[in-house]
Amino acid sequence: MCMADTDGTTLTPMDFDLPPEDDPNRVAIREWIAEHPRPSGRELAESGYVVPHWPKPWGLEADPIHQLVIDDELAAAGIKRPFNQIGIGWAGPTILHAGNEEQKERYLMPIISGEEIWCQLFSEPGAGSDLAGLSTRAVRDGDEYIVNGQKIWTSLGHFAKFGILIARTDPDAPKHKGISYFVCPMDAPGIEIRPIIEMTGVHTFNEVFFDDVRIPAENLVGQENEGWSLAKVTLSNERVSLSTGGALWGRGPTAMDLIELAIAQGGVSDPLMRQRIADLYTEAEVLRLIRLRQVTAAVKGRQPGPEASVRKMLADEHGQKVMNIAKDLAGTGAMLTTVGPLGAPVNEWHHGYLFARALTIGGGTTEVQKNIIGERVLGLPAEPAVDKDLPFKELAKASARQ
Repeated sequence: MCMADTDGTTLTPMDFDLPPEDDPNRVAIREWIAEHPRPSGRELAESGYVVPHWPKPWGLEADPIHQLVIDDELAAAGIKRPFNQIGIGWAGPTILHAGNEEQKERYLMPIISGEEIWCQLFSEPGAGSDLAGLSTRAVRDGDEYIVNGQKIWTSLGHFAKFGILIARTDPDAPKHKGISYFVCPMDAPGIEIRPIIEMTGVHTFNEVFFDDVRIPAENLVGQENEGWSLAKVTLSNERVSLSTGGALWGRGPTAMDLIELAIAQGGVSDPLMRQRIADLYTEAEVLRLIRLRQVTAAVKGRQPGPEASVRKMLADEHGQKVMNIAKDLAGTGAMLTTVGPLGAPVNEWHHGYLFARALTIGGGTTEVQKNIIGERVLGLPAEPAVDKDLPFKELAKASARQ
């Protein structure tokens, strides 16, 4: 099967059937697992199995099929990769792309081993979807930058050792210029972290305040005032990371988990529900194939393109459908927090149903993703600028006429 890239070129034909049991790559990883039946995060990282598509020494420069074989064998052995979603999925690829050798040496291995948790310091109260409108300032002072401002929706900020921070270093530059990209130590003096409690009752998000926080100049990633291009690399990888695996941004149950649960309970007799489940299965397959396309692009050395927005948009709405159907399968018991779909354990499903409301907002809203797809993929004209003061101007004109 061949797939065309967004620039019209044809990607390498891909066989979506995984290699047989005696495939050399399968044999090699099984031998490694036999020697490391309960590997540590550091052992997994040093083996290259955490990010096999990355270049050596962090990865194996694995092609798409090799990467899928590794995923398959690790799953079969019950081995999970270190949890460090922002570090492995977003910060790491950006540092790999634009960091200097010292930064790669210092940060990448502890990232992929899960030894140092990372967070993202991008969104602000006045600059969410319009991220380039940020106002947090970083002023150069000798060998340091002094940072003042506020960030919001910082996942894992209360656990993280480092954060990827974008701040304005040239306030006189055009909107998408004058922004720089930093590695920010989260224990730096002047940083205050305040929790945001979700409606699920969980504390994942935070507000982060910067009051004369000093960041070493050596923590600047790439060139000063050119951080917006790196932010776009991070956001593209974020949209890939947020739309992989489970239905909740790569975590939690999947559509297939729900479908297998329904099958195990004897199936579903209602024709409308059967059609909803069939649609869910179709969406899951489409998302899986798009994911393979993204893996192919990554292995070929290309940064994620607009297809990352396509997949995130589809995956977010898909995740909400998974959780909505799960609640509907629970029947009237869904109104209780102690009843899951078809008798399943409730915790992940009830929490997932509440959390799923955030899927179409976090990491770039669905509306923003549609704009990206319309402008960059379909070639449609940009949405016209809106004069926010227009209603007040019209009211003033009407008042003057009276």
